[in-house]
Amino acid sequence: MSTVSDAEQASDRPTYHRPVMLEEVVDLFKPIMEGVLVDATYGGGGHTGALLEELGSGVRVLGIDRDPEAIAQAKGHSRLQLVMGNFADLDAILANQGIAQIAGVLFDLGMSGRQVESARRGFSFRHDGPLDMRMGPDAPVSADELLNRTPVMELASLLRSLGEERFAKRVAHAIVAARPIQSTRHLAAVVKTAIPAASRRTGGHPARRTFQAVRMAVNNEMGALSAGLDQAISALRPGGRCVAISYHSLEDRIVKHRFRRGEGRAPGPTLPIPPPVELDVLTRRPVRPRSEEVAANPRARSSRLRAAEKAA
Repeated sequence: MSTVSDAEQASDRPTYHRPVMLEEVVDLFKPIMEGVLVDATYGGGGHTGALLEELGSGVRVLGIDRDPEAIAQAKGHSRLQLVMGNFADLDAILANQGIAQIAGVLFDLGMSGRQVESARRGFSFRHDGPLDMRMGPDAPVSADELLNRTPVMELASLLRSLGEERFAKRVAHAIVAARPIQSTRHLAAVVKTAIPAASRRTGGHPARRTFQAVRMAVNNEMGALSAGLDQAISALRPGGRCVAISYHSLEDRIVKHRFRRGEGRAPGPTLPIPPPVELDVLTRRPVRPRSEEVAANPRARSSRLRAAEKAA
């Protein structure tokens, strides 16, 4: 999910982002001596490359990505198997690969710089392009269809829940009044006019939250994360590890609550029957990037890492 900074959105250099909290991820997986690690969000392969280099020859990596461009540009490795797919379908992907259990799984939920900087993908409010925003061909609708067909109150609810947009109703009414919205630049301009002038002076680009919400809805990112976590935890062998790096509170909340439920604790009112204990949480608080990393890679600033181990 996107937390690419405004400076990075303005950049003309298309590149995959540097992997966030790379040392921390490698350290968490170092106890694994053999088996299959799943990189559920392969992207540019930065985490996978380090894991293959640092871990023993008994460890293989299954890399998954929704984006056919990520798979097409990946570098081969004798211990790497790549699959184009959605981690929400992890059970089916593992079954197709003949894998019954996995030793670990990594979810790095950030978008790559290449996706954001490619104008034709429609993710960026800095570059003019078509309203697409699909991460892969499995997304059933484009941003164009969503923005130009969704009723105003449903659109406002989407902007509020997924973008945490304070002015969701104003933005939704502005979008509907301006239909048809024809490009990313058009959308960004419409949103800017709907945000009060005082609020436009802080918090980055005024269209940032709208773009986030639309992209998340187009790709069903929250539903995919919930499904992917459930399937990954189920597939872990005892002692296997799940590591998730999130970039905003919505993602982090899903990860935190799923790990708490795995500990036998409900995220909210206590259930009449506690859920079974299936996880040992390794990170009582989310791990944040070190100041040196943030200075070198501002994109890492909002990242939060959580990890859990499958109980014996």
